[in-house]
Amino acid sequence: MEKELVEFMVKSLVDKPEEVSLNVVEGEKSIVLELHVAKDDVGKVIGKQGRIAKAIRTVLSASATKDGRRASLEILD
Repeated sequence: MEKELVEFMVKSLVDKPEEVSLNVVEGEKSIVLELHVAKDDVGKVIGKQGRIAKAIRTVLSASATKDGRRASLEILD
């Protein structure tokens, strides 16, 4: 659920949605999403002063909390 949600949001923001990839690392009660985007699109995903990244993480956290888990997003180069 969380993967599809983040993937949809990020693909809506970037210029090259075909280069968006999301790797999921699951633990017992936590989930880590590793996001890869095109080099030119990193700034669009992070946003000014990290506002967009923070908003994505907030929505992700709310979705995961609903399922009784914790979630975090890592934006990788």
